[in-house]
Amino acid sequence: MGIFSRLSDVINSNIHAMLDKAEDPEKMVRLIIQEMEDTLVEVRSTSVRTIARKKELQRLLGQLQNEANDWGSKAELALSKDREDLARGALGAKNRALEQFAMYEKELLHVEDEIGKLDEDTGKLKAKLADARQRQKAIVLRSQSISSRLRVKSTIHDTKMNDAMLKMEQYEGKIDRMEAELEAYDLGTRSLQDEFAQLASNDKVEDELSRLRAKLGKTPAAGEPGKE
Repeated sequence: MGIFSRLSDVINSNIHAMLDKAEDPEKMVRLIIQEMEDTLVEVRSTSVRTIARKKELQRLLGQLQNEANDWGSKAELALSKDREDLARGALGAKNRALEQFAMYEKELLHVEDEIGKLDEDTGKLKAKLADARQRQKAIVLRSQSISSRLRVKSTIHDTKMNDAMLKMEQYEGKIDRMEAELEAYDLGTRSLQDEFAQLASNDKVEDELSRLRAKLGKTPAAGEPGKE
């Protein structure tokens, strides 16, 4: 396939349609990007050769123009010396140089046209490549997100996971019952030290209450400590 035909196919390809039809969009977009990158390398290589040919043609045209001018000067010199034979030969050489000049000039115009098209198509290809790379990022992110969500969903609905959670709940219930049983034992086994600590705490509260009553001129209510 020629470079221009291949370049045209790549530029005119509908990436969106290709990805919509693909069974594996992530793989397809990688192949599209690879094809575009390969084509871009070829286009640049062709551009280098075409530009080199342009420079070569420009150099040849300069040489042929100088050659034609030189033969024209020689024809004038020969004719001034009454050497029409030499003048005729010089003019023939001048015409041949001008014929070559016209041929190379025509080729140069064609080469410049090719360079213009290559430059335009290269810009289009770069834009297409940028779009493909952007879509690749989006596709990869979506693919990773979907894969993660599928793993989460699979884990949530996994029978083994449900069984494990049920066993954990049963074990937690067992621990709750054991803690309740331990607290029940503690309720009936208060230590002597705890009893005295409670009495001391009660006395402290009563003393504080008495001071507040005295400060406010209050008397204990009937049935309360300190009331006869």
